[in-house]
Amino acid sequence: MIRPLELLIGLRYTRAKRRNHFISFISMTSMMGIAIGVWALITVLSIMNGFERELRERILSVASHVTVSGHDGWLSDQETVNHEITKRPEILASAPFILGQGLLMGGRMVKGALIRGVLPTEEGGVSNLSESMKQGDWNALESGKWRIVLGSELARQLGVSVGQKVTLVAPKGQITPAGLLPRLKRFTVAGIFELGMYEHDSGLAILHLGDADRLFKTEGLVSGRRLKLADLYQAPRIREQLSRSLGAGYRVTDWTTQHINLFRAIKIERRVMFIILLLIVAVAAFNIVSTLVMLVTDKRSDVAILRTLGLGPRRVMAIFMIQGTLIGLIGIFIGGISGVITAVNVETLVPWLEGLFGIEFFPSSVYVITDFPAQLKWRDVYQIISISFVLSIVATLYPAWRASRTDPAEVLRYE
Repeated sequence: MIRPLELLIGLRYTRAKRRNHFISFISMTSMMGIAIGVWALITVLSIMNGFERELRERILSVASHVTVSGHDGWLSDQETVNHEITKRPEILASAPFILGQGLLMGGRMVKGALIRGVLPTEEGGVSNLSESMKQGDWNALESGKWRIVLGSELARQLGVSVGQKVTLVAPKGQITPAGLLPRLKRFTVAGIFELGMYEHDSGLAILHLGDADRLFKTEGLVSGRRLKLADLYQAPRIREQLSRSLGAGYRVTDWTTQHINLFRAIKIERRVMFIILLLIVAVAAFNIVSTLVMLVTDKRSDVAILRTLGLGPRRVMAIFMIQGTLIGLIGIFIGGISGVITAVNVETLVPWLEGLFGIEFFPSSVYVITDFPAQLKWRDVYQIISISFVLSIVATLYPAWRASRTDPAEVLRYE
């Protein structure tokens, strides 16, 4: 197979041993810089994708995809809401809930908590609370038995375990001859759950819906209904549909709006990290400029002879563009393969490094997520490779243009 002349010369220049070893060193540095930058981009973005996925799953383990409630805090017309829910096949399950606040007393400790009344049989369809039980039995929540399920951190702070008693002080008091007194009720701890989210593990307590109804005196009303969808990413569309069909008397929210600031912050952080790490690739790519400028100076005689033999400026330019692009491609290939391998195996590599150096990168006492979850997205890989390739080509333009402007008569005058 006959190759074009500029491709042949460009490849020979890349492989040839140079008289000036400094040029070879700069060339190798550029190649490795691009490789490190591409590797870092793929690895870090995969880890950030994994963190976002893990955080989303932990949030949705207790939060619903869509929530329907009344503007006054109570769902007065449950039949209308149930009718709108049942006629939509995208909604897999729904469960009623009563939401309130209270003070929990255990031993000498008093802690404020969010109190949620649920139907245990239906709640399993919209959340993973039953699967997150650390101790006790989720099905032990029965109406009239006055049992409670606590978050692991909340139970620890109160100093209670399964089978022990806690006192719940409800905000709605009762009138007695002595005046208005807060409503107190003793509960037996039926279970302890752990979601891995400090906000919920330290501040959420679960009751049976019937017990919550009697405690908060809701008279059969519920705060709302929590919905689970077949596709959680359809939540904004379902929210819009329910808002239009139910009208102004209802408040419909979804998981994207409930935690919008958190997910927006994650996306911003991801973009910033992408830009910062891309600078590594950019610096390495523009080291190619230095390499090619020195190479053009070193090969001025060769270029002059080629020009004398009839090689046009564009073809001379192509020779050095091929060489610079090849340096970039080798770096991109090494970095891409290394990055994909690291991203796929990061969940194994990190525990190995922790054991090797005897350190813990994310202590469980400080961080919500204690491991390094990674999610490799090929779209990110293609984007990183494409941008790095473009930067490598751009870096070759000036040196190649400078080589094409070589004046053969001027160079060969003193040869």
